[in-house]
Amino acid sequence: MKQFKQIFITAMLMLFIAPAIAQIKHASKDPVPPVKHHPQSEQQKEFFRLAAQANVKFIYPNGFREIKAPDDEDFSFDYALELPGKDFEIWFQIKSEKENWASYLNALNTPNAQLTNPDSAYNAWGKATVAAFTGDQKYYVTTIPGDVLGRYNADAGKSYLLTLLDLPDTKHYKYALLITLEKKHTGTIMAVCFSNEKGPDFFKNINKASNCLKFKP
Repeated sequence: MKQFKQIFITAMLMLFIAPAIAQIKHASKDPVPPVKHHPQSEQQKEFFRLAAQANVKFIYPNGFREIKAPDDEDFSFDYALELPGKDFEIWFQIKSEKENWASYLNALNTPNAQLTNPDSAYNAWGKATVAAFTGDQKYYVTTIPGDVLGRYNADAGKSYLLTLLDLPDTKHYKYALLITLEKKHTGTIMAVCFSNEKGPDFFKNINKASNCLKFKP
């Protein structure tokens, strides 16, 4: 357990600090080569539509390849990528909270209404997804700090390091890092990164896609 916790701390350092270091390095070098454009699939078109509804911007990460996202009664995601030859995948889901927020405001004037603030939905959503992946086994969770949230134009977020159930749905991956980001009155992003090892390479692969999704200012 102690070793797993130390890995989690290392993960957070690599995930949250490395992008900032990379930005500094890029600023001191020649202009970055243009990103390759990928032809849009129907899955990507729908993902972009959902992203637009939640004011989210997606930049295709270099070196990744689109795969079919799971969409069934057990796991439903909007988009998925793999890193060829690295035994590594990321699944994405985006939810707009705009309609829920409007309904919430309307319900404030309704006597005896049972109100749940949509801005807290990301927390319950994260916990429910964690339970589906782990069967409520122990996991490590951390609140994403404000300076990191700022880089994603988010207001709140959490990250969970998971040991997964052995499931066909998750292709028998052993470990995952699940991240939720929430922007008030707007939407929620969920990204789940899968691997069969939990060492430094796992978090290096995560870092390669760490800036692919963020809320628009």
